[in-house]
This record gives sequence, structure tokens and C-alpha cells, in this order.
Amino acid sequence: MSAAQDLGPGLYLVATPIGNLEDITFRAIRVLKQVDVIACEDTRQTQKLLNHYGIETRTVSYHQHNERSRAAELGEELAQGGRVAVVSDAGMPGISDPGFRLVSAAIERGVPVVPVPGAAAFASALVASGLPGETFKFHGFLPPKSSARRRRLEPLRNSGETEIFYEAPHRISETLEDVVAILGAERRIVVARELTKIHEEFLRGPAGEILEKIRSRGDVRGEITLLIGPTGGEQNRAVPVSVRDRIDEIMREEKLGQKEALKKAAKERGISKSEAYREWQKTR
Repeated sequence: MSAAQDLGPGLYLVATPIGNLEDITFRAIRVLKQVDVIACEDTRQTQKLLNHYGIETRTVSYHQHNERSRAAELGEELAQGGRVAVVSDAGMPGISDPGFRLVSAAIERGVPVVPVPGAAAFASALVASGLPGETFKFHGFLPPKSSARRRRLEPLRNSGETEIFYEAPHRISETLEDVVAILGAERRIVVARELTKIHEEFLRGPAGEILEKIRSRGDVRGEITLLIGPTGGEQNRAVPVSVRDRIDEIMREEKLGQKEALKKAAKERGISKSEAYREWQKTR
């Protein structure tokens, strides 16, 4: 059996580099070489990657403007035993990029859907941000209009998780103004820009300070991931407190009962409630 025959029929969701072309897996390259067709968000952008690795597979466009018709077309190809790969311009297809309709079409036809994992901007930004990563929420892009953006930010006032968004460079200054207005100038944030590229940058600190840095630059370029730290939390404490002291602090300052305080402290520290209870009982 030849190597090309090793790849079975199905839909392959292939992660591509978010900047550095070296950030692609051996498996992804093999799949892209062996499939019958590659559905690309932008064929011109994907062709740069394919040329770099000597991949000559046929490509077709698959983007937000033709997603409905193309999904039906590719769905029929899959139903006939085809092997189709989907890629976005960068990262994992289906995450703030086209892919959902084609996945649904494949599932409806009983066609295998195979993820081929790799780079994702929000995950790369999170692990290097310095913000807690035990629990987080990824929201995709914020609304382009300030009023809608502020409504989206409002529920995050008392969030206990790291909140992650993508944002366009020409809107980042206005977005940070909304963050300061809704969440406060002292809220810890991180602006991750041009991840894995030559000018990769992380701006970490209070929202008000980061806003002033962005304002001072004038035009901002590059792909941006915005991370908003949880309210309170360990990253805002100069000296970490013990689990026992933290539970007492929550009960005192937030007027919560023992059970609720235990649950909240356990979630902050990434431990079980029983472990938090044992810590709380020490030296009492």
C-alpha cells in the first residue's frame, strides 16, 4: 500500500502556522499532501505555505462569503469518498474562521471529521500572558461598535476567569478605552501582538497603562489577542495568601458563607473543595 493510500476518506481540519512557518506539524504536511483538495480561506495566503513545503494539492476558496454554497459542493465530494482538508489563513479552522458549515455537512453525511491540531493564537497568547490559565473563556472578536462592545464587556466586571478576545489593530485603542470605562483602569490585561512573528510583543499591566502605551504609538499593526485578567485573583497580590487566609478573606469581604467561600477559593487555586477545606482547618 502506498503512502497516499494510508489517508482515508474524510474531512480533515488542519491547523496552520499563525506566523512562523516552522509552526506546523509533520502530520499536517502529510495530510495536506495526500488529500484530494484543500479548502482555503484565502488561496493566495495558503499558497505561500504550500509552496514553502512543496505541496502541490489542488486548492479551492472557502470563506465567509461562499461558505454556504461551497460547503454543499464539498459535502458531496466527501459523500463520494473524497478527502478534503480545510485550512484558515492562520491557526485552527472553525475558531473565528469558516469551517462550521462544512463540518456539519460532513457529519450529516456520516463522513469522518478528523482534527489535525496545531497552533492557535488564543492558546499561545494565554500561556505566555502571565494571567491564570486554569479557567478561561475565549469569545472570538469583540463587536466593532463601542455600544455593543461595552455591552459585551459589562458581564466581565466580576469575572473570575481570564477572558480572551481577538481584536483588529485599528480598533484596539478604542476597545481599550471601553475596557477602562467598564472594567476600570486597574484591571490587569495583556495585549499580545504579532505572535510567533519577528515583531512579537506582549504588553502586560493595568488597562489604563496599556491604553496610554497604545495611544502613544499612533497606528498599530499586526494581529492582536486581548486578554483580560480575572477580578481580584492571585495575579494582583504582591504576596500570595494561604488558602486558609483567602477563605477567611472571602467570607469577611464578600459576606459569603463557609461553603460558598470554600468553593470560590478552590476554583481560584485550581484545587478540589475537599483540599481547600483541609487547608482551612489547619491551625484552627
